[in-house]
Amino acid sequence: MLKHWLEHPLTRGLDLDDPRTTHLRRRILAEKRFLRRIYEEWYLAIAASLPPGVGPVLELGSGAGFLADFVPGLVRSEVFYIEEIDLVLDGLALPFRDRSLRGIAMTNVLHHLPHPLRFFAEAARAVHPGGVVTMIEPWVTPWSRWFYTRFHHEPFLPEAPEWEIPTGGGPLSGANGALPWILFHRDRERFERESPKWHVRSIEPIISFRYLVSGGMSLRALTPAATYPLWRGLERALSPLSGQLAVFAHIVLERRDA
Repeated sequence: MLKHWLEHPLTRGLDLDDPRTTHLRRRILAEKRFLRRIYEEWYLAIAASLPPGVGPVLELGSGAGFLADFVPGLVRSEVFYIEEIDLVLDGLALPFRDRSLRGIAMTNVLHHLPHPLRFFAEAARAVHPGGVVTMIEPWVTPWSRWFYTRFHHEPFLPEAPEWEIPTGGGPLSGANGALPWILFHRDRERFERESPKWHVRSIEPIISFRYLVSGGMSLRALTPAATYPLWRGLERALSPLSGQLAVFAHIVLERRDA
């Protein structure tokens, strides 16, 4: 009952894989000033992690976001057609020449990709040495386990033995929110062994109580926008406890020369 009450009225009952849901989420992000400020901080971090130089940057799963405001010339993409994107594509078959991209950016996308090793092999082909894959993704901590398994609509399975996401779900409904943590923490040695062209450059856990009280894209806001500085100050004070309280992480992988 609580979860039903918290659902945002614009997207309640809608199919996640319906492009109209993504369109409505764009409206939600524009109207939720508190949530928009969170995304602005995330996008600044993503932009700062991109290497300088020539070559386009591809955003996977641009959806309702506005990363293009922070990365000039960004190539925006989705798995289905919606307004304000440049390409409809499959992340497992990128339509770019070898070593032509400066980077790939994404926000809450990796944990939807059904075959992550195939994606990173394809990304290694398309991104030039020194380029990056930079992303904001869910992360596993004691607090995030409690929250994601009770209030989030996506599966969150840190104990999943396999990396692949079971088939049968759609491009947005099929997911394992714990997949980034599995790849880059639990099974990191295996990932670097099986994806030798990628080096995990950095992982920055993000506490983000702000995201939870904002309601994100699918829930009602629980606090007014004016309280944003108070929540940001609380998170900074609690930053030494990010290993127990983080719900997201900013993960940057760098393409090796070899």
